[in-house]
Amino acid sequence: MLRAGGRTALRVRPRGLEPGAGGRRRCCSSGPDSLKQTPLHAFHQQQGGRMVNFAGWSMPVQYALSHLESHLHTRRHCSLFDVSHMLQTKVFGRDRVKFMESLVVGDIAELKPDQGTLSLFTNEEGGILDDLIVTSTSEQHLYVVSNAGCRDKDWVLMQGRAEELRAAGSDVHLEVSENALLALQGPSAVRVLQTGVSDDLAKLSFMSSVVMVVFGVPGCRVTRCGYTGEDGVEISVPVGRVVELVELLLRDPQVQLAGLAARDSLRLEAGLCLYGNDIDETTTPVEAALVWTLGKRRRVAMDFPGARVIVPQIKGKVKRKRVGLISTGPPIRPHMPILSLEGRPIGKVTSGCPSPCLKKNVAMGYVEGEQSRVGTVLAVEVRKKSCPALVTRMPFVPTRYHMLK
Repeated sequence: MLRAGGRTALRVRPRGLEPGAGGRRRCCSSGPDSLKQTPLHAFHQQQGGRMVNFAGWSMPVQYALSHLESHLHTRRHCSLFDVSHMLQTKVFGRDRVKFMESLVVGDIAELKPDQGTLSLFTNEEGGILDDLIVTSTSEQHLYVVSNAGCRDKDWVLMQGRAEELRAAGSDVHLEVSENALLALQGPSAVRVLQTGVSDDLAKLSFMSSVVMVVFGVPGCRVTRCGYTGEDGVEISVPVGRVVELVELLLRDPQVQLAGLAARDSLRLEAGLCLYGNDIDETTTPVEAALVWTLGKRRRVAMDFPGARVIVPQIKGKVKRKRVGLISTGPPIRPHMPILSLEGRPIGKVTSGCPSPCLKKNVAMGYVEGEQSRVGTVLAVEVRKKSCPALVTRMPFVPTRYHMLK
């Protein structure tokens, strides 16, 4: 997903109670420094995880392996990430699809049972409020996963719309899942998981989801997706047994714990956006090169928030557009100016780092529309020096999603 949980610097107001039916206490807790903690917080510390403030949560940035080693281990084998800070919501009721389509740009009605899609919350000005995955489950509810950094505003948005629809006679209600959430990512991830499940995972295609018993833990929702560009799964796990499941997965030498540092460089190599950096309320899906998230039926009907702004941009011209950049020399970092060959500022970098796989610098940023064509030679201002950069197709590293023919 275009997802991570928001910028590292983003702080979320600490809350003793998480969003949920009746204000029930969630599976997370708060430490003495007022940061929220996932159910695996103590486990991370026991494993030597270096904890940092990420969107108001205490999260591991890395473990014993260096950032580079962890990144490459994920590409060659598989890594286990704790993503329990993300908001997991269940949407019930006969009008659940109507509810969700009143908020997002995707065609939720066309989803088959246990099929999911990446979509976007948008506002009436066409700006992106958040990115999320919506799955239409065979258990007659929608399963929604959205970003930790946006969880408060996402909950207010969803709960407010649900109340509006109920007042008009619609049948829809929300429930926050109390499960933990794990991401097992890498070329050997599914082989590792297959040893602990009876379902044939070869039949589980990218963006498909199923509830199963995983290494003896019942009630786990396994979704074939992730944020690294690799094949892999996200596993929604009953909170009381998540440590047990993690320990069982780590018995396989292919599996290593990984943190936020590797997660960020992996997603950047895969060309995936980070909310708060690469997309936000000031960017439209067209400017962000995310037109593919707009359902064809929804485009014609123009019935999603911001459609009057977004749809005309599809065939028209936009003033700026998200592009991929590759360069050599000093690393490219967020907020650095992007320049034309004549030295004129034409945009800014939104994400950037040295690529462990390519041994070059990779970055994303927004440039003027006429400068966005692949193959255009530009420059990035690094410490007041102009460094050549080439507009490049994304992903920078080929993705390996499991697509059934």
